[in-house]
Amino acid sequence: MKLLVKAPAKINLSLDVLGKREDGYHEVEMVMTTIDLADHIELSERHDQEIKIVSQNRFVPDDERNLAYQAARLLKTRCGVRQGVEIAIDKVIPVAAGLAGGSSDAAATLRGLNTLWNLGLSLDELATLGAEIGSDVSFCVYGGTALAKGRGENITKLPAPPNCWVILAKPSIGVSTAEIYRQLDLNEVVHPDIPGMIAALYTRDYAGICKHAGNVLESVTLKAYPQVAQIKKQMQRFGADLVLMSGSGPTVFGLVRHDSRLQRIYNGLRGFCGQVFAVRMIGEREQF
Repeated sequence: MKLLVKAPAKINLSLDVLGKREDGYHEVEMVMTTIDLADHIELSERHDQEIKIVSQNRFVPDDERNLAYQAARLLKTRCGVRQGVEIAIDKVIPVAAGLAGGSSDAAATLRGLNTLWNLGLSLDELATLGAEIGSDVSFCVYGGTALAKGRGENITKLPAPPNCWVILAKPSIGVSTAEIYRQLDLNEVVHPDIPGMIAALYTRDYAGICKHAGNVLESVTLKAYPQVAQIKKQMQRFGADLVLMSGSGPTVFGLVRHDSRLQRIYNGLRGFCGQVFAVRMIGEREQF
């Protein structure tokens, strides 16, 4: 038996860091939403107990470093599953981009194997398991739009943003999330107005969403990686309504409502940035 599962990327409309926790993680508040850029996961039953990762992308690890592998192993262990599984990952989301591609693959694997193995777990139970794998996995289990607190595992559903285009531009570099957090100086950052962002989502105020967006990690990444700062400047110059880095970077996204402006920004970025995408916001939780 085989099962296909979609694993959408996320962007951060707001990302705030409140301080360092005793467990070594950082206390965060993030408003995240899913977009229509997705990996596709094919799960195939194996009659042995092996977990096998298959991908044509050379940057996708095929062993226990892969978060989808970790998700399958965790479910097998906790639920006493004796079957194995082959996890084929059709990678569309750029790797190490600040878009939660690996976390979304893990979340899709949890949801898919819950069905394939007839485990009967709720989304809440899957999200709790996901928190053991990575900070963004719990959000990715649910998808949609949400406020994430703690180290990212405490999820509160929010209304979807008004429909718009999302333009993403990723330079040909990778960024270490752990290193960005290590260099973060909370005395130097401007904290985003997350209550203002949440209020704008509830009133479907597109201008308010653009006004209240912010990401404290830009204070580190934009200085350390001039390419990211340059992309942000270009996107602003081309006329996006909001331009912000997602996660720890290096991907920068812009929000646009008008098709004519979208095409101008997209064409302009293609001239000097390797990976550029124009996709729609999803924003709503999908029915699984």
